[in-house]
Amino acid sequence: MPEIHGNVEGIRKSILDELMRWYDLQIPTDEFMPQDLLLQLCGYSASVNREIALYITRYGEIAEVIVGKADSVDLPDVRLRRSNRRLSMIRCIHTHPGSSGELSDVDISALQSMRFDSICSVGVDGEGRPTTVQAAFLDPAQEDGVQRTGLVNARKLPSAEWLQTILDVDAIYIESDTITGKTMERAVLVGIESQQSLEELAALARSAGAEPIAMVLQKRIKPDTAFCIGKGKAQELSLQCQALRADLVIVDEELSGVMQKNLEEILRLKVVDRTTLILDIFAARANTREGKIQVEIAQLQYRSQRLLGQGLVLSRLAGGIGTRGPGESKLEVNRRRIRERLTDLKQELQLIEKQRNLRRQQREKNEIPLVALVGYTNSGKSTLFNRLTGSDVYVEDRLFATLDSVSRPIVLPRGGKALLVDTVGFIRKLPHELVKAFRATLEEAALADVNVIVSDASAPELLHQHAAVLEVLDSLGATQARRIDALNKSDLEPPNQDTFPGAVIISAKTGEGVAELLDAIQNHLEDGMQTARLRVPFTHFGLLSKLHSYGSVLDQVYEENGVTLTLRAKAQYIKSAYKEGALPAGDELT
Repeated sequence: MPEIHGNVEGIRKSILDELMRWYDLQIPTDEFMPQDLLLQLCGYSASVNREIALYITRYGEIAEVIVGKADSVDLPDVRLRRSNRRLSMIRCIHTHPGSSGELSDVDISALQSMRFDSICSVGVDGEGRPTTVQAAFLDPAQEDGVQRTGLVNARKLPSAEWLQTILDVDAIYIESDTITGKTMERAVLVGIESQQSLEELAALARSAGAEPIAMVLQKRIKPDTAFCIGKGKAQELSLQCQALRADLVIVDEELSGVMQKNLEEILRLKVVDRTTLILDIFAARANTREGKIQVEIAQLQYRSQRLLGQGLVLSRLAGGIGTRGPGESKLEVNRRRIRERLTDLKQELQLIEKQRNLRRQQREKNEIPLVALVGYTNSGKSTLFNRLTGSDVYVEDRLFATLDSVSRPIVLPRGGKALLVDTVGFIRKLPHELVKAFRATLEEAALADVNVIVSDASAPELLHQHAAVLEVLDSLGATQARRIDALNKSDLEPPNQDTFPGAVIISAKTGEGVAELLDAIQNHLEDGMQTARLRVPFTHFGLLSKLHSYGSVLDQVYEENGVTLTLRAKAQYIKSAYKEGALPAGDELT
C-alpha cells in the first residue's frame, strides 16, 4: 500500500491525507508537471516548511511522495528498469521552500547515482507560490555527464522540450548498450589493509568482469563493527561513488550481514565483499559437475550466515487468522530452503567423491606416484602443466583461470612414470567456505608424493604469496609430501635465487629450466629408494611388467637364462620382487 515517506512527524493528518490522494492521480504523459499539482506541491511545502519530492513515472503515475527537512530531502532509490546503465524511467520533482529553484550539488549527485530521467527543483516563496524552476538530465556528451537548463518561470514549463530531452538521452544509452553488448560494472574498491592488497582486489575484480575505477584505502587495525570502514568515511565514499557514477562497491574484507546492509543504505549501491567476489569468479569458471556443486555449496553456506530479516512488515510469510499457515517468517523459509538444497548437493557430491576415491585406490594399487602443481593463482601452473604433459589445458593471464583440477601422466627422465595434477590456485584470505567445499579436490595436494610450489618470480608480493600458499597447504594437512620450489616466469624478470635457496628457476613459457625441474621431481620421488641388480627368469617373465610399475628400470639386458635389469624402487618393492621370483644378479648397489 502506498505511503508518505520521510520526515512526517508533526504534520497534521489532514495534510498527510491530501498528500496520499496524489497516488490516485494520473498525470498526462505529455506534461512534465501539471500546473495544478505544482501549485499544491508548493503550497503544502510552504505550510509544513519542509522540502517535498514527487517521483513521476513515464506512464504518468505517482510512484513516491517523500517529505524531507527544511533544506534537504532523502531520496529513495526507485527504478522501473533493472539495468544500472539506463535511465530509471522516473523523474524527481522537489521543492526548495524559501529559496530559488536552482539545483544543488546534492541534487546533481542524486541524478547521477539514481539515474533519474530528470531531476527538477522548484523555488517556493513565503506565500507558498512557485517561483523559478530548474531541471537537469543525464547527458554523456557533457564533460560532467549532466545537462542543466536555465532557471525558468514556474508557470511556463517547457514540458514538450524537457520530455523530448529525456527520450533523446535514453536513446543514446540504448544505442550504447546495443553497440557494446554487456557493459562492465564500474567498481570502487575499498580496503583497510594495504595498497598491495587493493591491487590484488583490482585484479580479482577484472577477472570477475568489473572495471575498477577508484581505490579507497582507510588503514585500520580492525574493521568497524557497523560499516567495516568508519561511518564518516562511508559518507564521504557515498559522494565519491556518485561523482564517479559507480555501479558497485567491492570491499577487501569479509563483511557481516549487518556491515553489508549498513553500507548499502549509506552508499545506495550494491556492496560486494572479497569472499563473494571470489565465489562469483569460481561460479563463472566451474566447468565440471563436481566443480559447479562445490561452488554452489560454498555460496549457500556463505549466504546462509548472512541472511537478515526485512522488518516486521515483510518478515511474516504466512500464518494467523485466515491463512492457517505455519507462521514461518520469510527469513526462516530462506534458511530452510538453503538447508534442503545443501543436503541434496552434499549427497550428490558424496557420490562423485566415491568415484574419485576408487580412482585413487586404483592408482595407489598400481603404485603410481602423484605430483601436484600448487601455488598462488596466476603463477603459471597451467602453462607449466601443458609444458610437462603436452596438454592444452585452458590458460589465460587472469586470476583463477583454472578451477577444475586436471591430471595427466608424465615420463620421468631416468625412466618411470608419475601422475601430474594441476590444482586450483591459492590466494590470501581464501574463503573458509571454499576450502571446505573444495577439500576433496584440494586433498590431491595433501596426498601427493611431491608438491611443486610454483611461484611468480616477477611478482612484487612474491614472499607474501608464497607464505599464503604454505598456509593453505598446512591447513589441508599437506605436511608429509616433499616440496620443490619452482620460481616461474624467469623470462620476465631474473629471480633472486637467494630468496628461496635450492629453488629451480624455470620459465614455463619458454621451457627454460623444465628439464632441471623434472630431475628434481624424480630425485624427490626416489628419496629413500634403493637400487638393485635383478635377474628375471623366463619362467617368471610376467613379473617384468610389474617391476616397471614398482619404480624405475635403469637398464635391461636379455640373456640366455632371463632378463637382467637394474631396478630403483622402495625397499619393500625390491623384497616383493624377490618373493615373486626375481633372483639377485649381483650385489645390491645402494
